Parts: sequence; C-alpha cells; structure tokens
Amino acid sequence: MAQLEHPANLAKMASPHHRLITLILIRCGLRISDTVALRQDCITRDKDGAPYLRYLNHKMKREALVPIDEELERAIAEQISYVNGTGNSGTHLLFAHDRADVYGAGHISANAYSTALRRWVRECDVTDENGNPAVVSPHRFRHTLGTRLINLDVPQEVVRRILDHDSHQMTADYARLSDTSIRRHWEAARKVNASGSVVELDPDGPLAEAAWSKQRLGRATQALPNGYCGLPVQKTCPHANACLTCPMFITTADFLPQHREHRIQVVQIISAAEARGQQRLTEMNTRVLGNLDRIIDSLEDETHAAPNHIEEEDNRAGR
Repeated sequence: MAQLEHPANLAKMASPHHRLITLILIRCGLRISDTVALRQDCITRDKDGAPYLRYLNHKMKREALVPIDEELERAIAEQISYVNGTGNSGTHLLFAHDRADVYGAGHISANAYSTALRRWVRECDVTDENGNPAVVSPHRFRHTLGTRLINLDVPQEVVRRILDHDSHQMTADYARLSDTSIRRHWEAARKVNASGSVVELDPDGPLAEAAWSKQRLGRATQALPNGYCGLPVQKTCPHANACLTCPMFITTADFLPQHREHRIQVVQIISAAEARGQQRLTEMNTRVLGNLDRIIDSLEDETHAAPNHIEEEDNRAGR
C-alpha cells in the first residue's frame, strides 16, 4: 500500500478518472461497482459543514454515506470540472466517458478500471514483501481500509457503518484477521525489558490467551513512543514517566530508531550535567544510558538475524 499510495506512482496513472477512482477506493472503501456509478452530486455536508461521500450501495440496494477529507472533496470538484469540460456537460455522472459520441452517457465500466489498475501496478513495479510482482484488485482496497481501521482501534460498529456492512460478522472478520497477524508477529519478535534482558512469553502456555488480551489492552491504552507498558491497566504506575528504569517496560526492534535518538539525547544531557557538576543528574542518566545500550545491542541482534518463518506463514495463508 505504501508503494501504491506514493504520490510519484499515483501520478503515473494517466487517466484522471482512474486516479480519482483509486483514491476513493483507498480512502472510502467503496466497491468498484458503486464507485464508477457515482453521481456529480455525491458530496453532502452535515450541520457542521463536514463533507461526506454519498453513494448507492448496489449490493444492499440502499444509499450510504462515508466521511471524507477536504483533499478528496477538492479532487472530486476537479473531476466534475474535467468531465463537464470534455463534452459531457449534460451528464450527471462523475465518471462519464470522455468520448460521449461513442459511449453515450454511460460511466466507465468496472472491468475497464480493473484492467487499467493491473496495468498501472505493473508499470509502477509494485512488489510484495518477497519482491514478487504484487497482485492488486479493486476490492482489496476495501479489505485494506477495514483492516487499517481495526488496527487503529476504531470500534467495530464504526467500521461496519463506514463500510456499510449489513452483518456484524463481516466486520468481525477484519478484527479476527488483524488480531491473528499482530499476535503472530508479537510472539515471534524479540522482546526486551528496560535492562536489555529478553522477555520470554510462552505462546502455548496455559495463560497465553489471557496474556495476549492483557498485551492488546496495554497497546491500546498505554502506548509509549518507544515500547509498551506491561503494567495491568487497573494499577497505577509508580513512575513519573515512561523512563527506561521502569521494570514493567517492554520494547521490540520496531522502536530501534527512537532508542538511538534517545541515546544521543541522553549523552548530551550527561555531558552538560558533568560540566555543571550535577552529580545526581549524571548518575540518573548514566543508568538510563546503560539500559539504552543494552536494549539497542539486544534488539540489533534480532535485526541481524531476523527469522523468515513469519513471511513464509503469511505466504502460505495468502495474506
């Protein structure tokens, strides 16, 4: 998705029709059949002036709304001007054909967009995590949005409404797949505490499910810029901040950049404290520096010998 959403790659999509369709699919999660049939009056606003995309959910045979940002609103306004300036000024369609004399007043077909999408993905040389050519279909954007929202801890009911699912079970599938993927990577990652010691969590132990529930709760409610808090949320933290002397601190290689930047800052603080003769401040930060060094060394060991079985499992599962 990072490759597909890169501005340079989006600019390679020559047709303004296809470019806007792609943005709507990515940001709104519409089905392709609903997207190509959008009308020019598809923007509506609430009492506070916030814009929404109004469309017909053909599968459920009902009108639906999804919130959009101002950037997408401007892109839709530009599309309307483009369509009306290409000989289709009488059309009510957002994606009317450029050549109205040949195609009539109809809109771009879902098949035509799918073909253009495959060609664009090849031209941009989009690859998967193994370096193989990526396979992208319009509907995958819908699945991606659903998973992203769940990963951001958006309530399932809100995700259901945004995607206009008729069944709560359809939305629950995103949460189940997301939780399974996050848990698998968490269990496989090297986890170290504030002293740099490896934290062992048995994924098959009798408390595995309860421990993972505690971890997900901590990630959602006590996220730190450089790791995770392992303290149960019912307890009050005795530490003034998320410092690296806390025995409940846990971190992974995902936070190596933050740890390296933190180390630079700590070294600067120690140098300044020593110059001013502030012995206590020097001692406190020297302890933090030692922990940082152990954490960085331990986590760098993982990055130098990263296991490949996670990717292999993902490939077998078709993710």
